[in-house]
Amino acid sequence: MSSAERSRSVANPSEGSSSRSASIAGAHSVSAIPQAAAAAPLSRYESQKRRDWNTFCQYLRNRKPPVALTHCSCNHVLDFLQYLDQFGKTKVHHHGCAFFGQPDPPGTCNCPLRQAWGSLDALIGRLRAAYEESGGLPETNPFANGAIRVYLREVRECQAKARGIPYRKKKKKKITNQQSKSTAND
Repeated sequence: MSSAERSRSVANPSEGSSSRSASIAGAHSVSAIPQAAAAAPLSRYESQKRRDWNTFCQYLRNRKPPVALTHCSCNHVLDFLQYLDQFGKTKVHHHGCAFFGQPDPPGTCNCPLRQAWGSLDALIGRLRAAYEESGGLPETNPFANGAIRVYLREVRECQAKARGIPYRKKKKKKITNQQSKSTAND
């Protein structure tokens, strides 16, 4: 071994085992986001997507019996979303609650905490992208199933009614020539 090779092996002692670990990681690439992305620092979105994907894969492994990613269906995704409700921070009032329909209730109640609709919607978007990045086909993506969209719509409507805030999709304002001229003159 030359002195240059020795200095390289001292500088990076795991270099010899990196090809072995890469082949091991490659064998499990069905359930992991590609390892090439690990080399560069990840954006906030990418790191959140990876964290969400790992959480979902762990959820599937912990089921009795464990579910392989290739056998995952929209029912597993719906179960996962309902499982996440126990960690939610959004108070969703029941129909019988005295505070049902009040945007700012004056007191406390025993209604459950749930995941907010916006959080679930963003989560599904990240998991949908991660599924396809990990080798899944868009046609078989369980996160893109219509049942998921229906569930999210129901959660949105239920939470809006419980808080007394109707959900309205935000419309982009159209800027006309008169509006742009009047703002330019101000």
